[in-house]
Amino acid sequence: MRSSARAVAPSRLSNQGLADQGLAGQALAEPTRDVLPGRLLSETFLRLRLKTPRVHCLTNSVAQSFTANLLLAAGAVPSMTIAPDEIAHFVPRAGALLVNLGTLDAERRAALPLALEAAAKADIPVVLDPVFVEASPPRLQVARDILARRPALLRLNGPEFEALSGAPPQDERIAEFAAATGAVIAVTGAVDIVSDGLRIARIENGHPYMAQVTAMGCAAGALLAAFIACGADPFGAAVTGLTALGVAGEIAADQARGPGSFAVAILDALAGLDAPELERHARIIIEDPA
Repeated sequence: MRSSARAVAPSRLSNQGLADQGLAGQALAEPTRDVLPGRLLSETFLRLRLKTPRVHCLTNSVAQSFTANLLLAAGAVPSMTIAPDEIAHFVPRAGALLVNLGTLDAERRAALPLALEAAAKADIPVVLDPVFVEASPPRLQVARDILARRPALLRLNGPEFEALSGAPPQDERIAEFAAATGAVIAVTGAVDIVSDGLRIARIENGHPYMAQVTAMGCAAGALLAAFIACGADPFGAAVTGLTALGVAGEIAADQARGPGSFAVAILDALAGLDAPELERHARIIIEDPA
C-alpha cells in the first residue's frame, strides 16, 4: 500500500532526540502486556533507538547482508557468525537470538543446537523464522524441534504457518496456535497478523515492493528480535517491529523507482523514522479472538 508519509531526518539517540519527540524529562514506561495505543507504540520504538540492542542472527546466506544493514538502520547491533566453534561464545553477548532456516546447510545444522543451548543457559529469547518448511519434511522437523523449546516468537508466512500448525492462516487459528505453543505468532503478508493467544493484531502498513526484495521477511524477523532484546514483550515487539517496517516501506516506495532502489530506500526510511511519524501512520487493529 502506498502512503503519503514523507521521509524525515534521523532522530538523535540522545536527550535532545527525546526533546524533539516531546518526551524530554520523562522516563520511558516499562514494557507491559497492554494493547498498543500510540503512546506505547512510540515508547517501544524509542526503547530500541536508545538501548541499541545486539541480536545474534543464525540466518541464511542469502539474507545475511541485508539483515545486518536493516538492524543497523533500526538502531540495533548485528552479530552474524555461524561458526560452530564460536557461536556459543557470541550468543550470550546478545539480547536475542534469531534462528532462520533459509539455508540449512551442514555448518548451520552443526551450529544450531549449540546456539540454542547457549541461549537457554543465558536466558536469551529466541525468534524462529521457519523459512520454506512447507517444501522440506526434514526442515519441518527441525522447526518442530525448535518449537518444542518454546521460542518467544515465530515470524513466518502463510504457507509456513499452515505446514507447522496444520491449519490455514486465519485469525482464530493463529491465536489457537499461539496459545498452544506459548509463542507469539507473527504471520506476515499483505496484512500482517500477530497473536499471543489472547489478542490479535492486524497491521495494514506496507507496500508491494516489500515482496520483491530478497530477504525482506528474514530481516523482519531480526527486527522483531531487536525489539525483544531491548525489553519489549514479544507481542508488543512484533506489532511495533512490523508496523515500523511497514511504515518505512511506504515512505521508501514514494521515493523508489522500482524494487532495486526500494531495497536501499527502505534502509534510509527506517533510519530516518521517528516515533511521532510512526504513531501517525500506523494502521493497527487489535482485538480479542472470537
